[in-house]
Amino acid sequence: MDSQGGITVQRALELPGLRGGLPEVVAGAERLGRTVRWVHAGEVPNIASLLKGGELLLTTGLGLGTRPAEQRAFVRRLAERGIAALVVELGPRFSRLPATLVDTARAAGLPLVALHREVPFVTVTEEIHTEIVNGHYALLQRAEEVHRRCTGALLSGGGVPQVLSILADFTANPVFLETPDGQLLYAAAGSGEAGADPLQVWEGLRGQRESRESGPPTGGVVVDVPGGGHGTGAVRARLVLLAVAAPLLPVHRMAAERAAGILAVVLMQARQEEELAARGRGDFLTDLAEGRISAEDAPAQAKVLGFKPGEGPLLPVVMRLTSDLSESSPTGNWAVLARAVLEELSSVGVPVLLGVRPVEGRVPLLLGLRSESERHAVADRVAAALRAGVERAGLARAGAQPVVVVAAAGGWTAASAGLRHAAETAAAAQGLSERPWYDARRLDIDLLLWRLREHPDLAAFVERAIGPLRAHDAASRPPLLPTLETYLAHAGRKAETARELHLNRQTLYNRLARIAELLGTDLDDPQTVLALSLALRARRHVA
Repeated sequence: MDSQGGITVQRALELPGLRGGLPEVVAGAERLGRTVRWVHAGEVPNIASLLKGGELLLTTGLGLGTRPAEQRAFVRRLAERGIAALVVELGPRFSRLPATLVDTARAAGLPLVALHREVPFVTVTEEIHTEIVNGHYALLQRAEEVHRRCTGALLSGGGVPQVLSILADFTANPVFLETPDGQLLYAAAGSGEAGADPLQVWEGLRGQRESRESGPPTGGVVVDVPGGGHGTGAVRARLVLLAVAAPLLPVHRMAAERAAGILAVVLMQARQEEELAARGRGDFLTDLAEGRISAEDAPAQAKVLGFKPGEGPLLPVVMRLTSDLSESSPTGNWAVLARAVLEELSSVGVPVLLGVRPVEGRVPLLLGLRSESERHAVADRVAAALRAGVERAGLARAGAQPVVVVAAAGGWTAASAGLRHAAETAAAAQGLSERPWYDARRLDIDLLLWRLREHPDLAAFVERAIGPLRAHDAASRPPLLPTLETYLAHAGRKAETARELHLNRQTLYNRLARIAELLGTDLDDPQTVLALSLALRARRHVA
C-alpha cells in the first residue's frame, strides 16, 4: 500500500494479474514508486485527453501509431498528463516494443512495461482497484484512530493543546491553531521536530505569508475550524500543518479535518465556559454593589474567583456599552469581550476582577491599587484597555463609544457603594461629551437628574427654563442652545466663549442678548445661571 492511500507501480506489477503476464520494465525503472490512482485500458490514439493523471494505462498498442513520430507524440502526451505507468501487452501489434517508444519513455521519465504473456485486462483492473480501495480504507482507519485519540483526550478533560499535540505527533510536524485573520492561538511541535521551537517555525510562516498575496503555506495544509459566527461557512479558527521534518500526506489532511471538528467543539465549550465564568464574576460584583454580599464575606468569595488585591485600596470601575452596541452583540461576543479586555488589562500591572452583565450592557471591575495616589494613572490605563478590548471584540461602532466611569477608591465597604455609584453614573453619562473616562464624583448632579428622568416635574422644569430656546432652534438659524451651553461652561467668561465658538465679540453679544430676550431673564443673575445649567443637563434625560 502506498502512503497516500493508493498503490505503487511496483506493487501493481507484483499482483497476480500483471505478474502472470511476465512484466518487463523497459524504461523508468527508477520511478516504480509512483502512486497508481486508477487503472484505465484503451486503444485510441487520443487516449491522453481522457486521462487525469495517476492512472496505470493498459493497452495492446493499437493506438500507438506505426510511425516513430506518432509513437513519440503518444508517449509525450501521456507523460504530460502525469500517468503513473504505461503497460503494453505484446502480441499481434508488437512482438517487441519499438526503440522509439522505449527511448521516448526513458527521456520523459515514464515507466514503460512490456507484458510477454496475454492477461485479462478486466482481472488486472479489478485487482488493482481492490488494492487501491483497501489502501484508502487503511488510511481512513489511521485518520479515525487519531480522531478517537483526540476524542479521548477531550473526554478526559484535555483541551486544544492536547488535541494539537496528538495531531503533531501523528504528522511528525508542527501544528498551529490560528484565528481567521492569521493570529496565533496555540502551537504544538511534532515528535519529528528534533526540538525545534514551533514559535520560530511560526515566525518563518508569517514571513512566508508576507512575501506572497494568498494561498496556503508551501508544503502545508490549512483546514478551517467551523463555527465562528452565524451563517453557513462561518470559520472560528484555522488549523495549519507545516511540512518541516517530513512531507504531509493525504492521511494527515484526513486526520486534520477530523481534528477540526473536535476543535470546534472544544472552542465552543471554552467560549461557553469563559462566558459563564465572566457572568459569574459579574454576578458577584453586582451582588456586592447591591448589598447582597457583605464587606466581611466579599474578600473570601473574591479569592475563590482569583482576585487577590493585597492591602491597598480597591478601585471600582464600570464600563457601559451604548444600547446599540449591547443589543446588537451576540451572546458569544461577551466571552470574546471579556477575554480581550482581560488580555489588554494584563499590561496595567494591578490585580483585576472583571465580570460581564449582558442584560444591562455593563462590564463591572474591581482593581487592587497600591495606594490612592495611583488612582488617576491606573484609571487612564484601564480606560484605554477597556476601549481596546471593545475594538478587539468587534463591538465598536462609529459614534457609539462605550462609557467608562471610575468611582472613589477604598476598602470593601467603599467598593460596594462605589460599584453601585459607578453603574448608575454610567447610565446617567450617556450622551455627555466623549471622554476617556468619567469621575463618578463629578457627575452627581447628572446622576440626580437621571434618577428624576421619569418624574413629570423634571420635564416641566426643562420646558419652563429653556423651552423658548428649543422652539427657536427648531425653527431658526443659527441655533442658540450651543451658545448658551458654551457660555455657561465657561462661567460667563465672554472672551473664552467667543474663542471656542469662533465668533467675534459683537456677534456673541448679539446672541446672548437674543437668548436673554427669548427667556425673559438676566444671564448675569446667579440663580438664573444655576437654573439654566440644570435645565441644559436635564434635557438629555427627558423626552
